[in-house]
Amino acid sequence: MRKTRLFWQLYPSYLIIALLPLIAVIWYASGALQQFYHDQTLSELQARALLLEEEIRMLLVAEQFDRVDAICKELGGKTSTRVTVVLPDGKVVGDTRQSPAGMENHADRPEIIGALAGQIRAAVRYSETLKKNLMYVAVPVRQDDRTIGAVRTSLSAAFSLRQFYLDRTVSDLQTRARLVEDEMLQVWQDEGPQGVDRLCKKLGSNAATRVTVILPDGKVIGDSEESPEKMDNHSDRREMIDARAGGTGRALRHSHTLSQDMMYVAIPVKVEQQVAFILRMSIPATTIDRAVSSIRRNILAGAVVVLLLVAGVSLIVSRRISRPLEQLKLGAGRFAAGDLDHKLPVARSQEIGALAETLNQMATELDDRIRAVVRQRNEREAILSSMVEGVLAVDLRQRLISLNEAGAKLLGVDARTAHGRTLQEVVRNEPLQKLVAAVLASREPMEEEIVFFDNENRFLQAYGTVLGDASGQLFGVLLVLHDVTRIRRLESVRHDFVANVSHELKTPVTSIKGFVETLLDGAMHSPEDTERFLQIVAGQTDRLSAIIDDLLDLSRIEKEAGRAEIALAQGPIKNVLEAACELCRNKASQKEIEFELTCDDALQAAINPPLLEQAVVNLIDNAIKYSPAGKPIHLVAARNEAEIVICVRDHGCGIPAEHLPRLFERFYRVDKARSRKLGGTGLGLAIVKHIAQAHGGRASVDSTPNQGSTFAIHLPCARTPVDA
Repeated sequence: MRKTRLFWQLYPSYLIIALLPLIAVIWYASGALQQFYHDQTLSELQARALLLEEEIRMLLVAEQFDRVDAICKELGGKTSTRVTVVLPDGKVVGDTRQSPAGMENHADRPEIIGALAGQIRAAVRYSETLKKNLMYVAVPVRQDDRTIGAVRTSLSAAFSLRQFYLDRTVSDLQTRARLVEDEMLQVWQDEGPQGVDRLCKKLGSNAATRVTVILPDGKVIGDSEESPEKMDNHSDRREMIDARAGGTGRALRHSHTLSQDMMYVAIPVKVEQQVAFILRMSIPATTIDRAVSSIRRNILAGAVVVLLLVAGVSLIVSRRISRPLEQLKLGAGRFAAGDLDHKLPVARSQEIGALAETLNQMATELDDRIRAVVRQRNEREAILSSMVEGVLAVDLRQRLISLNEAGAKLLGVDARTAHGRTLQEVVRNEPLQKLVAAVLASREPMEEEIVFFDNENRFLQAYGTVLGDASGQLFGVLLVLHDVTRIRRLESVRHDFVANVSHELKTPVTSIKGFVETLLDGAMHSPEDTERFLQIVAGQTDRLSAIIDDLLDLSRIEKEAGRAEIALAQGPIKNVLEAACELCRNKASQKEIEFELTCDDALQAAINPPLLEQAVVNLIDNAIKYSPAGKPIHLVAARNEAEIVICVRDHGCGIPAEHLPRLFERFYRVDKARSRKLGGTGLGLAIVKHIAQAHGGRASVDSTPNQGSTFAIHLPCARTPVDA
């Protein structure tokens, strides 16, 4: 369950209690204002209906129904009021908006029922004809103590402050238009359009109202704000359309001439029952908006002042109650953050003061216990972080609960993000997951060798056992990981080395033994065969001797490098390269191969010249063996940002990419038959690699089949020898 602060429980409560009366007052004021609009509209409709009752009564007695409908349309248009006349049987004989013949029987309308019963009745309901709520007021039309019909008037029932002002504004503009109607007609007949425009500007200036006179075809002949010649045709204006039809037109829209919203009211001015022109009055809608906004601002300002007073009083009361508890809460928070030396202030209140003293005592005891726990935790983590073995623990759902740095490094994960995640998410290794599941199932210690197949296969020896608490309750599995990759690789190298040495030595020994047996079997009596066989035996003996010499050299280099007995001194690189070229020049001249040497005379490094010369000779010897006759061999030595690189590039047959990673292994051959034919021992590149490592560097190769190969020795710029 979500908890909230005491202050936020008290303050809203007090605020709500204080705001309820304010809301009630606002609600009452709003209802009273709406009732005021309602009563005003009702009174106005009733007055209009009563004014029409006498004239309508005379026409109904004379059964001049066409004249009744004409009066409804004329007076309704002039007063912006819908007027309807209904007979006692509910038949409509006159209406401002529609033809009576097309209207439904109104005998079931509540206001009509009341009026036909001799009463003045009102009703508010939705008009299907106008698609909005209307207020209807019906008064009876009586003759000789009997009801001969009913006159009904109606207006929009949108009882809002803005609508009230709009209706009053329309009524006011209509009154102004009626007041100047006769004067405008007289000027129009006497002086024409020029006099009309002059009078418009005079009336507009005096009455702060825009006055416009428009002919029935939409042409403007007078306007108080603009020259009529510059104004658009007004035939499509909404108020114009209604006024041409004989009624009072009204519209609230944007004026492109004045660039503001305007309220327009237009009335037709007739001469001999024909519309001579349309007289339109308008004022800016901002006047209405300002009046409405002023009332709303006053109401809002009063509400805000009351709200602020209520909020202030509620705040003071709430704070007096919650402040002491808030201080205790802040002090407890400092305790939780580890600041147990902080002391809570003891309040005068007996209950809160006793609570503060108890919390202070608790903080002292917690400080002692936490110090002990932190010391034990630091000791445990120091032990785990110092271990070279990886240690990880998972719970019963195989979620990681502990992982030391060594374990994270062995598994290749981030210990900070792995905590709380499942073992399957952190480590994608099925044997490791099966080992954890097996330990959980058997609850017995188990051991398994786990292999991670990545860029370089890694071998981990995993020991798993169950984790239990002091009561013996099982809650997880503990794994200890040992990295045995180096051991497995050494075993593999040793196995391969023994196999390769055995194979390489067995081949010449077998050949020597075979030819010796052949000689003993009688071939020695043939001088020609004897000489040929002895030459072969001598060649195989030389090959056997070369293999043994290379093995001894390789062993010596590894031994001296491992004991740091190889002496390195700053010396020029170019001298070593030139000496290596001289040693190989006779062999190169047999294939008409030239050396192209590029090396700065000032280029120096920490080197052992004899060893580096041997490595370069091995690379040049290989280049000569696999280069076609007449193709040069390039030797380039240069310094880059971090090292010195010695490159030997040939134009031979090249080496396929799949052989490059193993090319510097002992006895590894790309083409074994060709290598033996050329007299190689299979140890030359291995010797190059170990000489480079003895210098603190490395060896590399880059080759493209049928284009040639580039072997390189990378030497550090400073003297940093490392173990081979």
